[in-house]
Amino acid sequence: MTRNDVRLIRTRLAVLAAVLVTLWSYAAYVSTQDAVDLLRVRALADTLGQPIDRLILSLQTERRITAETLAEAGQTTPELVGARHGTDRAAAEIREFTKGRDLRLLSAGTVRDRAGELVRRLDGLGTTRSQVDTGRLDQATATAGYDEVIDVAFRVYGPEWGAYESGLAADTRAVIALARARELLAREDTLVSAALTGARLGVDERRRLTALVSIQRYARTDAAAGLTPAGQDEHQRLATGPEFAALLALEDRLLLQAGSTNALAGFTLQAWRAAADAALGALQTLVTSTARSSVERATPGAAILIARTGAVVGLGLIVVLVLLLSWAGTVRRLTNELTRPDADPPVQDAPAPAREPATPGGDAERELFLGLTRRNQVLLREQLSLLDGMQRRERSTEENGELFQLDHLTTRIRRNVEKLITLAGARPARRWRRPVPLLDVARGAVAEVPDYHRVLIAPHWPWSLAGPAVTDVIHLLAELIENALAFSGADTTVRVSGEQRPQGCAVLVVDDGPGLDAAALAEANHLLGQPPADGPPAGRAGWYAAAVLAGRCGAHVSLRPSRRGGTAAIVLLPAQLVTVTDTGRTPASAPPDTPYPPARTDLTDPSGDGALPTRVRHPGPTGSGHGRTSLDTVELPVARTARRPE
Repeated sequence: MTRNDVRLIRTRLAVLAAVLVTLWSYAAYVSTQDAVDLLRVRALADTLGQPIDRLILSLQTERRITAETLAEAGQTTPELVGARHGTDRAAAEIREFTKGRDLRLLSAGTVRDRAGELVRRLDGLGTTRSQVDTGRLDQATATAGYDEVIDVAFRVYGPEWGAYESGLAADTRAVIALARARELLAREDTLVSAALTGARLGVDERRRLTALVSIQRYARTDAAAGLTPAGQDEHQRLATGPEFAALLALEDRLLLQAGSTNALAGFTLQAWRAAADAALGALQTLVTSTARSSVERATPGAAILIARTGAVVGLGLIVVLVLLLSWAGTVRRLTNELTRPDADPPVQDAPAPAREPATPGGDAERELFLGLTRRNQVLLREQLSLLDGMQRRERSTEENGELFQLDHLTTRIRRNVEKLITLAGARPARRWRRPVPLLDVARGAVAEVPDYHRVLIAPHWPWSLAGPAVTDVIHLLAELIENALAFSGADTTVRVSGEQRPQGCAVLVVDDGPGLDAAALAEANHLLGQPPADGPPAGRAGWYAAAVLAGRCGAHVSLRPSRRGGTAAIVLLPAQLVTVTDTGRTPASAPPDTPYPPARTDLTDPSGDGALPTRVRHPGPTGSGHGRTSLDTVELPVARTARRPE
């Protein structure tokens, strides 16, 4: 092994190390982010959720007593003063939160902003109270002012409370919805209590009462649907029990008499108070018990999440460091072997001693190289499995796009690793036992090249490929497709199609590049037909790799000019490798121009049925430019990447 070989190995190991560290960093970030999200939800519930709940209850009580006071045009009562003191105590807790600096809430800046807006609204509550005390504010305006403050309080419950998708987040959303339903009932209570106090229910009040009764009943039922089965049972028990029976009966009577001039006939404030207080208290009890039980259920899940985060961050880092140190030691040993001085030279004028028989050092180095590469294959398989799990989770469009890019880069690195194993004379570990549709093979090849949004695959592929040849044919087609992309304009397409031949099946890879002159075409066909045993000629690594792969699987590759002036690569697959089927055509349920996302082939045949697994990609632009229509090709969408010709 020469110094250049060691330098090449060092460079490739450095690239693999960079990819490994990047993937570990991303996995650590995702796992840590989940833990941070969970801690934030727990911290918000402890430091802000309970104070907000107490503030809303206090504001509801103060609103009702204020409306009753204005309805009878009376003076400020001790009951109203006590309600205001309760609101002020609850508001003080919110002010304390906005001044605090809880480290668990460093990523909840928007929650703090919304809490600050609530504090500003609470500061303006003094003006409303003063106008109520001096009689300068009517009942409807005063009630609307309290409604706005309570709405701002509910807006503090933003998306951060449910950012971590778990049972705790779902329970939190259900509890908030149930609390909003209770607020609707409290508004109905305020309206009816003020009307009974003043012995008057005007036309506008009757219309608003009808709407409130209908909306709060629907909202309460809808909120209960998001509860756990135990919570739903408890709500059903309350809705059909004595806690709500009296309220429902009074509401029905009010709705029936709403159209009459004396809608309050037969009603007393005491009867309404007893019914409303029972229903409001039952709803608040359900809100509190649901919140408490959701925290209890989330505790084991939180422990598992923290343990998983520690495993990914801690153990993952240890594995990465061990691999990096192992690779560094391997490169150091290879370098030391090259720099180690030879045996003592023979004495001048003395006959040189006979040379020792050649040692199998070259074979040993080759086995070491293959062993390292195969271990990299295992790591890449684990990385791709990790990416699978990440992509199945709910993420934003930007995060899914980054995951897709990482997945595509890892697939291309795996191709290079398997290419090294092939050029070293060994076989990659990834194999298939059963025949695979040739369409999936072509799509798997396209998934291994950059800039593959420019590749169009014909929809009709009525062939299957023998399982043992799948890996070699995928890499063979990938080499030809990548060369076609590299030596054609960025605004052109590369077309892949299949044709039935007497000897078997031919796969055509056609580009719209400048093409090759006769001499270059003859040289390329000679190289593809008879690859040199001592390695690839300068600048012809892609064709050399294609020739080696074709020889391995029994295929034959040739080049010829295309009709549009570019180059057409023809891969002839012999009859013993392909069988004619009807599984390679576009599914009957899809139109001919349906975009096919590229397939990313796995390291084994996990399904056991011979089919390559298909990975769903982000949809990209489709089209039928350059004179083609969507009836004979299907475009593979992907983000554009740069490519320098080999």
